Amino acid sequence: MASVRRSGTAALVGRPNVGKSTLLNRLIGIKVAIVSAKPQTTRSRILGVLNAPEGQIAFFDAPGIHRASGALNKYLAELAWQTIREVDAAVMMVEAGTGSASKAEVEDRRILEKLTRLRKPIVLAINKVDRIAKPLLLPQIDRYRGSFELAEIVPISARMGDGVTALQSAVIQVLPEAEPLFDDNLLTDQTERILAGEYIREQLLRHCREEVPHRSAVVVDYFDESERGKEGVALVRIGATIYVERQNQRAIVIGKRGQMLKSIGSDARRQIEELLGARVYLELRVAVEPGWSDRAGALGKLGYE
Repeated sequence: MASVRRSGTAALVGRPNVGKSTLLNRLIGIKVAIVSAKPQTTRSRILGVLNAPEGQIAFFDAPGIHRASGALNKYLAELAWQTIREVDAAVMMVEAGTGSASKAEVEDRRILEKLTRLRKPIVLAINKVDRIAKPLLLPQIDRYRGSFELAEIVPISARMGDGVTALQSAVIQVLPEAEPLFDDNLLTDQTERILAGEYIREQLLRHCREEVPHRSAVVVDYFDESERGKEGVALVRIGATIYVERQNQRAIVIGKRGQMLKSIGSDARRQIEELLGARVYLELRVAVEPGWSDRAGALGKLGYE
């Protein structure tokens, strides 16, 4: 008798920086979402498709859920909840080792209470278990099990890969019996052009001060592949603009004698070359768009709509 195949969609849900993008990359096996310790790293809904013998899971990594203020924050918060409303199941991610009265767990519980009202299956993934002693994990599991109706609780380390296979199995079990939604060869909906822009923003987050990444955006102005297929050349030309809100932020991104921008470009170019399997000519410029993150009208110009 043939085994039942299940297929459906699942949203990776949680506060900023709980490891959603790291988990998505681990599940899919390629880097489709950039990773940073800074908040608001994920600014779009990213699809990652996982195919397994038991079925297919279309994971969506959405922005971290946080209390929103300002046009950009409100856009990101609404995008996250819109994503959750449209999927078959939710994978709620929390950090291992939080205390019952901690700010993190209070916020996690607030999100879970709202999730529960949507009446979707919820798999709780307790991430970063590699950072704590195992006995400290048990009280946390008991608190969540006693407070919420959860399909499963799975301790994991997205960074190390521990428990990820068990999480995958738990998610498949709550999906409907159905044929795959996507072709087996599709891994993500992120185009090479989009990923190139995200790789640039990842290096901006890594190199610059706290205030700059939060108030910055990257727009790819051109993505020229005309020389990519030429024998002995295999060159892709990419131009992108880094937008910031103030002149002093522009000066920080450029750096003394242009060294900061050069470092951002060099590190981004290496990652893009690995992605494309071709040499890359990368041209970066920095422009000021005053107060763009607080102006709804400016979000569309910079790709947030």
